[in-house]
Amino acid sequence: MKGNDPRHGSAQRPRRLRRSPRLRESVAETHLRREMLIQPHFVLEGTGRVEAIASMPGIERQSIDRLLRTIEKDLSLGIRSAILFGVPAGPKDGVGASSYHADALVPRAVAALKAAFGQDLVLYTDICLCAYTDHGHCGVLDGGEILNDPSLEHLSRQAIACAAAGADFVAPSDMMDGRVGAIRTALDRADLGSVGILAYSVKYASAYYGPFREAAHSAPAAGDRKSYQMDPRNRREALRECALDEEEGADMLMVKPALAYLDVIADVRANTTLPVAAYNVSGEYSMVKAAAAAGLIDERLVTLENMTAIARAGADLILTYHGREACERGWL
Repeated sequence: MKGNDPRHGSAQRPRRLRRSPRLRESVAETHLRREMLIQPHFVLEGTGRVEAIASMPGIERQSIDRLLRTIEKDLSLGIRSAILFGVPAGPKDGVGASSYHADALVPRAVAALKAAFGQDLVLYTDICLCAYTDHGHCGVLDGGEILNDPSLEHLSRQAIACAAAGADFVAPSDMMDGRVGAIRTALDRADLGSVGILAYSVKYASAYYGPFREAAHSAPAAGDRKSYQMDPRNRREALRECALDEEEGADMLMVKPALAYLDVIADVRANTTLPVAAYNVSGEYSMVKAAAAAGLIDERLVTLENMTAIARAGADLILTYHGREACERGWL
């Protein structure tokens, strides 16, 4: 190699594998693909409605008719998977019944999307009560306590409504104990056994969710979610949660958030043969957007570095708000 000093030896020179872009690409250990991406969407009631989300530049709440156009464009970009979050307009109650009644918002969106795109689109629906309850918690609330087992019935009914409408996967994010088993049993009994479960198996009580709670109008009215979401200080507990969900019938496991928990993603990947997903959450997205707007970072390079880190840690699938822009602008 030109410039080598023979006194320093040349038997091992890692730089030989970094000499050109083509060479670096050929020996890269981690590759990002568009097929890995799951794009989140916020669904509104009504028609012709689009609402910008101030804390998440480039992301919008959309009515079903507008969502159809957006996902059609996403498919043309190579983004083949989407996950839906409902932003209901009607009155809320203590158990989130509007998430599964006969005219529920997300099931209607699922039916419309599947009628339009069929198997070209892999469609996930978030299963949680927080956006539909008057108290904003992810389970049934009684005297300040989140009741675990009574919540399972309502989560299962929400999952059935989405699955019956045509969802490919339901994705319980509530973190109630036993909810994967309850949903799996309910799906099987409803003759919906082919519908998969993407379990939010490792969901931390994180400070990174702020922009999402604005987007979905899902912040708790009082208290916090630390009694059911995981303590950020715990790493081994994640494997216990994953093992339980796998035993209960989960088809995929998820870690949320992603960037602050790369060690946990790696642990989960090493301890399961199931596909592993990671959620590059709203706070992680908005921090990149804010820093880029202030001229502090190169948005393309930081976005790709973050997504590569998530994949390198072991994620097979990445839920990320960056997906559409990364594909549209040719970053992937």
